[in-house]
Amino acid sequence: MAYDRALAGRLRALLDDRGDLTEKAMFGGLAFLLDGRMAVAAGSDGGLMVRCAAADTDALAARPHAAPMIMRGRPMRGWLRVAPAGVATEAALAAWVAEGVRAADALADRPD
Repeated sequence: MAYDRALAGRLRALLDDRGDLTEKAMFGGLAFLLDGRMAVAAGSDGGLMVRCAAADTDALAARPHAAPMIMRGRPMRGWLRVAPAGVATEAALAAWVAEGVRAADALADRPD
């Protein structure tokens, strides 16, 4: 499995205080799950996959270096792809990770 190990280390450092954190190989990268719900993933090219609220997808995708995640040729609402330039600084990465954490944690609040 190929993923950006430096980015994975940065993600690990930001999420290390979460007792519910697990890592899993997914989508050709390394996903970071919170209580079993994927929040973010390190890609092979230094880019980041981020979970977000479906209603926020378009607004967040309009930010620099971000775009809707494309799977099988279709945009996936609730998922973003952030190019390496969009996570170059620790502040930028932390902001995207916070978005992924917010979205993953919100899933725990939904009734089944």
